[in-house]
Amino acid sequence: MERRQPPQTEEGWYVLHDFRSIDWDAWRDAPERRRSQAIEEGVDFLTGAESVTDADEGDSATFSVLGHKADLLVLHLRPTLGDLDALERRFEQTALAEFTERADSYLSVTEVSGYMSQEFFEDDSEVEDASMARYIESRLTPSIPDAEFCSFYPMNKRRDPEDNWYDLSFDERAEHLSSHGDIGRDYAGKVTQIISGSIGLDDFEWGVTLFGDDPTDVKDLLYEMRFDPSSSRYAEFGRFLSARRFPPADLRAFLAGDPVPHEGEDAHGGHPHAGSEHGGHHHGSDDHAHGDSSGHAHGGSGDGHHGADSGNESGDDGDVRSELEELGVYAGQPHGEDVHAVVLYSAADPDELSEEVDGLRGNFDHYDTHEKTAVYEASEAAEPPRNGERGTRERDDDAETAIVSLWETERAANTAAGFLAELPDIVRQAGDDEGDSWGTMGMFYTVKPEHRGDFVGAFEDAADLLAGMDGHRKTDLLVNREDENDMFIASRWDAREDAMQFFRSDAFSEAVEFGRDVLADRPRHVFLA
Repeated sequence: MERRQPPQTEEGWYVLHDFRSIDWDAWRDAPERRRSQAIEEGVDFLTGAESVTDADEGDSATFSVLGHKADLLVLHLRPTLGDLDALERRFEQTALAEFTERADSYLSVTEVSGYMSQEFFEDDSEVEDASMARYIESRLTPSIPDAEFCSFYPMNKRRDPEDNWYDLSFDERAEHLSSHGDIGRDYAGKVTQIISGSIGLDDFEWGVTLFGDDPTDVKDLLYEMRFDPSSSRYAEFGRFLSARRFPPADLRAFLAGDPVPHEGEDAHGGHPHAGSEHGGHHHGSDDHAHGDSSGHAHGGSGDGHHGADSGNESGDDGDVRSELEELGVYAGQPHGEDVHAVVLYSAADPDELSEEVDGLRGNFDHYDTHEKTAVYEASEAAEPPRNGERGTRERDDDAETAIVSLWETERAANTAAGFLAELPDIVRQAGDDEGDSWGTMGMFYTVKPEHRGDFVGAFEDAADLLAGMDGHRKTDLLVNREDENDMFIASRWDAREDAMQFFRSDAFSEAVEFGRDVLADRPRHVFLA
């Protein structure tokens, strides 16, 4: 008898969906003193949970449930079952708990599987692709998306005699999941998700939590997926529960029957997140695929290069910024002046790549946190020649096309990174194949139109100078395909000190001074470790 080999899994944080019903009769009959105490203790508990004061890492969120199935959902993610157990019992000690009954609950754990990365599970091996490793980590330690609407449901993979998911080969299952994920990619930027495994923990095999600002986007996604064989033949679903997020401070309004969240207020109330700085899927967009933690479902596949974002500011980068500031060079914040940048490189045809990016950008524009997503192509030369002195410089055949996406929050940027990583022919950064270099990017050199030729000419001068400097690997000038005056410089060095030698040079000081005349705005700098 043939025995199927199950895909390996790695588990991360535990997830508890705690659904509560309010005893409205008891609430109405209670004296104001008891109600005020319940609200005060309830706000304290929920605020503490969302601030993760009880653990080193995790996340929590509060939702108002629509319909008869429950009234309140408190969603918790924590590193251990002990953390969740303590949260459950701590809530029961509050005065608010006296007015609630548990309507339902669901226990699960975040996970990744061999569908996403076989390399991750090989003995004595590490995921060499830093962006993929970062994406896997975000799947295991996700943050709850900043979206108003939430839909939760449990699900199984079918085990009928004619349609048994577990009798399919690995390749057949992977193909189904890939097709499933193709549908989800059309909803990139609209619907995000957290999918967690629950075999042995609860009544179904997975729990699916979808997030979006427009509930019809969730409905449309699920409706379209119903026609995909991965769902139509092989999936079974439990009951659905729908909810709207509100900040703990609005608990009094929630219990009084007033609108929540208050008008003009974020659903999450700007709460801090402890520990994880991931998002995307995580905030959902991981593309799991309803089964086997595959990484193929509601947008962006789990296979391939996920991330390539600029990461967090390290102490080393902070030192660099301080030193540049002393030199009179504006270095901006960790990801730019007031934004978070995702930067990937692709070897695909720029025209085809731009069409793909246009589709994603249309979805990204649904979110207020999205500032910009654009394709930057290597500049061919100083065109027109500066003062007739310069001809055309040959384009570097090794220069990749860059995709840059800017967001107001880090979590939104991380979510976008998962979708952008599904673009065709994503590659490592030029000059960084060995993974032992240090990089800096001068972003958003917005040039005055009348000085475009001067700027490109100055870059040629700098490139000639850099070519002879110790430790310099590669520097490219890239131009926004939609705005020729929006330019981007990517530079790569053997080490940080090599780059700093250039920053301290007279040539760089002259370049900074030159920029004051030809740039429409001061440049933003982003450093890549």
